[in-house]
Amino acid sequence: MKVKTLATSGIIAALYVAVTFLVAPFGFTNIQFRVSEMFNHLVVFNKKYIFGIVLGVFVANMLFSDLGPIDLVFGVGHSILSLTITILAGRYIASHGKRMIINTLVFTFTMFIIAFELHLVLGFPFLLTWLFVAVGEFVVMAVGIPIMLALNKRLQFEKLI
Repeated sequence: MKVKTLATSGIIAALYVAVTFLVAPFGFTNIQFRVSEMFNHLVVFNKKYIFGIVLGVFVANMLFSDLGPIDLVFGVGHSILSLTITILAGRYIASHGKRMIINTLVFTFTMFIIAFELHLVLGFPFLLTWLFVAVGEFVVMAVGIPIMLALNKRLQFEKLI
């Protein structure tokens, strides 16, 4: 891995953790609004961002989650699966905006993984929990689309890593 990619991944991970910390009470329950999830849109611009995002999820879950090691497995696994699907789908979609919409839908749908975790560990009802965490994820990711597109105009994410 190039030094530039490594450094950028570290910065993305640190930003993910810092933003997660700011809204920690709203990021680890059955009703989640983890604002840092909008960083997931970075893979639309360059697949190398997956390293920083996954590292950020790992560290944030390790530091702030009350669920313990199981949250590392489910949370990180959810991110890897969803980001990989988005990267693969991105091969067939040229527009960043359309890729972000697909990314939002992928992350929203795959929140069943987090719902299953919360069902296993805390006994929450699976379908209702899936609905709640999916709605929270959808809102954050949808709001993140125009934010990330605006930031991309200024920062040019494709060239940063």
